[in-house]
Amino acid sequence: MVFGRKNYVLLLAGLAAIVVGYVMMLLDNQVDGFISLYVAPLIILGGYLEIIWAILASPDQDTAATSPAEGS
Repeated sequence: MVFGRKNYVLLLAGLAAIVVGYVMMLLDNQVDGFISLYVAPLIILGGYLEIIWAILASPDQDTAATSPAEGS
């Protein structure tokens, strides 16, 4: 498996943060609103950064881990 359980949880949390950010921007619906200008973009940016972290994080390989000494 390419991703571990931790990666999928981080991926789903990032996706949820992006959706929450866009919903907050939609519900505020003001051009000069504090939430739509400052809070929602930060939440969306955090969601994208979390998805990048989920892709780049290495999955736990407890069962398939072998040391170099065992191979020789």
